[in-house]
Amino acid sequence: MQQRPLGRSGLNIVPLVFGGNVFSWTVDEARAFELLDAFVDAGCNLIDTADVYSYWAPGNRGGESETIIGRWLQRSGKRNRVLIATKVGKSMGPGLKGLAPDYIARAVEASLARLQTDHIDLYQAHADDPDTPLADTLGAFSRLIEQGKVRAIGASNYSAARIEEALAVSARHHLPRYETLQPEYNLYARAPFERDYAPLAQREQLGVISFYALANGFLSGKYKSAADFAGHARAGSLAAYDTPRGWRIVEALHAVAATQRATPAQVALAWQLTRPGLTAPIASATSVAQLTEIVGALHLALSAADLRLLEEASREPV
Repeated sequence: MQQRPLGRSGLNIVPLVFGGNVFSWTVDEARAFELLDAFVDAGCNLIDTADVYSYWAPGNRGGESETIIGRWLQRSGKRNRVLIATKVGKSMGPGLKGLAPDYIARAVEASLARLQTDHIDLYQAHADDPDTPLADTLGAFSRLIEQGKVRAIGASNYSAARIEEALAVSARHHLPRYETLQPEYNLYARAPFERDYAPLAQREQLGVISFYALANGFLSGKYKSAADFAGHARAGSLAAYDTPRGWRIVEALHAVAATQRATPAQVALAWQLTRPGLTAPIASATSVAQLTEIVGALHLALSAADLRLLEEASREPV
């Protein structure tokens, strides 16, 4: 399977990332093991999670996704075949959030224990912490790299301006820099990434892995109208896409899928693989059939006509 460098992190990835936010939410442990086995056996190699996953699910406390991945790593013996990305910073309860050095030091140990590994390949700040100086946060990450607990660092949910500020702090203080970004990007949510993040990523040679690549499943092809949202775990999030433009995009995805003998989800992911500044989309699956479907996007070559149709449908109003 062809790989891409993840910026200057030293990590090379197959350009489809498995999103572990579904574990212990819409996917139980047994199914998670099946999905991870199938993902790696298909040739893919980057699994993305976070310490907070899946804190929001009833009865959960956070850390469940990392725990499931750790158990799978031990059971499967496939640690040397995968790269593990996780995150720190979002709230896991009272006093358990942020990017202060002492909190990062405690949080990484908890993540390593849950993942049952001695190192994290990509450790990401999950959200900006305006109360902690960037130099303090980056200094804490630097110590983890020196200790061999982390290979590279990245940032998620930072503004482009804040990323630039962090890069300047790293250069000024001779600290490791954020080598990757994790912004929202998909056919529906285009403008912020294309306007702000893509030029920055290309200029600074940053790796980019996008979340909500299928817009909470809206671009998967399984919804034909807002009535189809009922009963789904993400129903509340899906309402944001119920616009004329949203349904134009879905219609275009179905049209391209028909000509390509593919599925709308495959087309939506394959489109991302053509975008300047993007390394790989993150996508989740809740069944092996869904996983096989999204991996198929790696083998789909969209034509110029396909790309024009998707461009026209998804162009955002000025």
